[in-house]
Amino acid sequence: MTDNLILATDSYKQSHFLQYPPEARAISAYVEARPNDFADELLFFGLQPFLLERLGKPIALADIDEAEAICTAHGVPFNRAGWQIVLDDHGGFLPLEIRSLPEGMIVPTGVPLIEVETTDPRLPWLATFIETALLRAVWYPTTVATLSRQCRLIIAAGLEQSSDDPAGQLPFKLHDFGARGVSSGQSAGIGGMAHLVNFMGTDTMEALVAAQRFYGAEMAGFSIPAAEHSTMTSWGRARETAAYENMLDAFEGEGRMVAVVSDSYDLDAALTGIWGGTLRDKVLGRKGTLVVRPDSGDPVETPLRAVKVLWEAFGGTVNAKGFRVLDPHVRVIQGDGMTPATIARLVERMIAEGFAIDNIAFGMGGGLLQQVNRDTLRFAMKANAMRDDKGVWHDVSKAPLTDPGKASKAGRQAVVREAGRLVARRRDAVADGEDLLVPVWRNGELLVRRTFDEIRARAA
Repeated sequence: MTDNLILATDSYKQSHFLQYPPEARAISAYVEARPNDFADELLFFGLQPFLLERLGKPIALADIDEAEAICTAHGVPFNRAGWQIVLDDHGGFLPLEIRSLPEGMIVPTGVPLIEVETTDPRLPWLATFIETALLRAVWYPTTVATLSRQCRLIIAAGLEQSSDDPAGQLPFKLHDFGARGVSSGQSAGIGGMAHLVNFMGTDTMEALVAAQRFYGAEMAGFSIPAAEHSTMTSWGRARETAAYENMLDAFEGEGRMVAVVSDSYDLDAALTGIWGGTLRDKVLGRKGTLVVRPDSGDPVETPLRAVKVLWEAFGGTVNAKGFRVLDPHVRVIQGDGMTPATIARLVERMIAEGFAIDNIAFGMGGGLLQQVNRDTLRFAMKANAMRDDKGVWHDVSKAPLTDPGKASKAGRQAVVREAGRLVARRRDAVADGEDLLVPVWRNGELLVRRTFDEIRARAA
């Protein structure tokens, strides 16, 4: 796809340079997630890759020529003179200042995350021109990070109730299986990286590259050897036991885990006759852990039944909180049909049956990385102020009578902490040093660089 920033926008944006008042010299605009039915607060994440990957690459004369040709053929105006100023006077970098909250911060809806302001009085229209690219860059990772965090809170509560080691268990309790379920490799990298803010388990390798490239993470996530149906069924039904035994032999090692999908034919027969029967002693004699993966059936009752059957076959211990923990040689992972709602139900059922959440891990695929959109958190970018040719800032906002929920904020914004909660205030009403929206980008220069460890710590 195109990497031409001039074309990374909606067609109608190309005509907006002719629509602002003649006295306009600067425009300010902010990004927020409006109140919604999905979450009251969000985990802000994903701005830094946009700054480095998109705004950090200057436009070239070839970009201007290409955009002009496309806009002319497409039937929309093209601001050749404006883009020539960007190229000639700013080295191809957009003359913008971007202020933001720290990534990883937990932010109530309705509070600005980012504010953009133009810095060249000849180009006030640039602030809103980048709306499409900027919104696309932040709504997706923030929404995935927020969804992943919701799961984290559910699982953490179950661990606090049932586990002797909730902090040690939590980082690997939700595994990302979403790489094949997203619309692009870029989505896999960005969305998978957003999940890794909350957890450390993933099979989305693009996410590891993204976290390293954009946030300096040496290794942001981990996985284990695992079977898929093709590697098990290729042995044939008559040799199902041999296929499982091969997994145990091939991935033997101190502390090593191996996951085996066990529903290719008959999950209950595999649990009782193979894992709990023929191969029981071999499982108990290994130095590592077998993770049994049911992959079909009811997403709550099936994995719970697997835990119960494994308990009957392998036993375990009762922890200090009175919950049963399987023998350390066996665990279960449920990666089919998992959503925040089904995870909550499974956690509740496990605890009701007296089993610690230590016994099970959860996996999500397209439901984690793909089944979200801009309206999940009702993301929007709106102009909030205009500076005129006399240097005076004027409020800009909308207040549609047909939908008061779409009313926007007037005046340049600040975010402050009041009574322990983040709230939006007018910048001209906030004392110096109180505003948490700080400059992170100005005229092609990254002013603040966040690390993945820092973001993880803040989110936690």
